[in-house]
Amino acid sequence: MANIFLRITLITVLICLLSSFTKSSENIKIVLPKFLNLTLSTDPSTISAASHDFGNITTITPGGVLCPSSPAEISRLLRYANSNGKRIFQVAARGKGHSLNGQASVSGGVIINMTCLAGVVVSEDKKYADVAAGTLWVNVVKQTTEKGVSPVTFTDYLHVTVGGTLSNAGIGGMVFRHGPLISNVLELDVITGKGEMLTCSPQLNSDLFYGALGGLGQFGIITRARIVLDHAPKRAKWFQTLYSDFTVFTKDQELLISMASDIGVDYLEGQIMLSNGILDTSFFPPSDQSKVADLVKKHGIIYVLEGAKYYDDHTLPTIGKAVDKLTKTLSYLPGFISIHDVPYFDLLDRVHAGENRLRSLGLWEVPHPWLNLYVPKSRILDFHNGVIRDILFKQKTTSGVALLYPTNRDKWNDRMSAMIPDEEDVVYIIGILQSANPQTLLEVESVNDKMIRFCKDSGIKIKQYLMHYTKKEEWVEHFGPKWADFSKRKDMFDPMKLLAPGQDIF
Repeated sequence: MANIFLRITLITVLICLLSSFTKSSENIKIVLPKFLNLTLSTDPSTISAASHDFGNITTITPGGVLCPSSPAEISRLLRYANSNGKRIFQVAARGKGHSLNGQASVSGGVIINMTCLAGVVVSEDKKYADVAAGTLWVNVVKQTTEKGVSPVTFTDYLHVTVGGTLSNAGIGGMVFRHGPLISNVLELDVITGKGEMLTCSPQLNSDLFYGALGGLGQFGIITRARIVLDHAPKRAKWFQTLYSDFTVFTKDQELLISMASDIGVDYLEGQIMLSNGILDTSFFPPSDQSKVADLVKKHGIIYVLEGAKYYDDHTLPTIGKAVDKLTKTLSYLPGFISIHDVPYFDLLDRVHAGENRLRSLGLWEVPHPWLNLYVPKSRILDFHNGVIRDILFKQKTTSGVALLYPTNRDKWNDRMSAMIPDEEDVVYIIGILQSANPQTLLEVESVNDKMIRFCKDSGIKIKQYLMHYTKKEEWVEHFGPKWADFSKRKDMFDPMKLLAPGQDIF
């Protein structure tokens, strides 16, 4: 979403600078034998940086951090960590640490800094790129677009690593058209928990390939991914329209994701503006911003449909008419539409500007008790009424942004580990992205629990994304019919339970 992080409440984040939330862990320094020829960093600054993540809710201290110069170094480390049938220490692969509850952490074990393995090689036919797992998506975009091509789908935030994203799913405004990032991978190099270096694809070592995609790092560490590429457009018509009626809003969203690519949008998301939150009206021209604020005040809740259509030099003469025709099919509030003409890269990297501003103010390192959900289309109105209107809107204040937009279920591959509701053709992606401070963290987490409890009590078959369960039965419920295969793959590829202990699955 546009300027997503600018919507975080500055008052709360100022207090958050004093925050420190600790998950108990022993401060053990690991010493590796010289024959491994591995340099493990144990200096205080490196250990401290690896002890926290984006969530800023936990502090989990590793015993050392490895910055590998090659996948072979990771293999040697893992073989040693479970040598002679004993588990010497556990290991967690970490990219930019964009987890929320310490999922990429390990208490007393070894963190592998995957950002040390970065690089992009575009194939001669420009149909794919071989990308080292520690590469940031923003650098993938920069290097591929120089050759006129680009990955076809992205997360909202590009400053995360390829391997970390593929270990979860990778969702954003293009997922309805091309599926999540894991649906656009041709091949992987993976190092299993046994230290085996394996190349896998739908045809080769397929069990590991499908398991690793969305597998939360449980079966191996992804070191290379072969990513699908397509033509890179030059610019985008990026627009927002406003609604006061939730049903009309979702009807228009569902209309847009049903359209063919030549006439429909290339990017679609949705946002909920709440009068008990901090409003960001900056997408609209200054002359209209007070009108938008008054609209939110009047209705309490306003819904923002956000879309974009790409274009190039050869479509420049027709893009204006195409967008005009497209937006005329929508039933937004008259007059409440704003359209920006932006470079393709600026649309993809839209969140980063908000991050930079908060960093410049020293207001980035705050707790982020985010809640991300998938909700079946048939229950989205019940979810809205019970969660958005009766829980979130009734908070005294909200300090973040709420995202809500649909995707097509057929763009997901059920053989992969990632889970979304599977009963319906359309599933809604929900992001309740709040920030907190030491005084409000428990309150926000309690609100999250209340939302989940409402869904369960109401029979809404949600699935969580970037979840952090702490009980085995919760993980069994999450994976449902996939649990047997998930558990079998763990025994097959990581029998000593070395990998990704921060997920708290095994």
